[in-house]
Amino acid sequence: MRLGLALLLLGLTIAAFAQSTAAGLFQAMDSNGDGRISEAEYVTYMSQGFYRRDLNHDGVLEPEELPGGHGKPVTLKEWQNNLRREFHRLDRHHHGYMSPQELMQPPQ
Repeated sequence: MRLGLALLLLGLTIAAFAQSTAAGLFQAMDSNGDGRISEAEYVTYMSQGFYRRDLNHDGVLEPEELPGGHGKPVTLKEWQNNLRREFHRLDRHHHGYMSPQELMQPPQ
């Protein structure tokens, strides 16, 4: 019985953490605080990953800057175009912004 209760509490704790993490991510992306994420906000926020990887700051991720240290070079423009395509896959209602629910759903 104690094990069952412990597992239930652990599950509730994990669920609460995931929800608070998702809410925090949404707030971080929603730079103007209007309760929705525009394409521009999504691209700006997600481009931070490119900037962190671009160690020599030349605007191109070279193979050694990519995960695993291999692959073809990727420009910032290519990276951001991919983010725009991803945004439109996530924007399932096609209204030009993402709700918290859309952001947390896996892309189709």
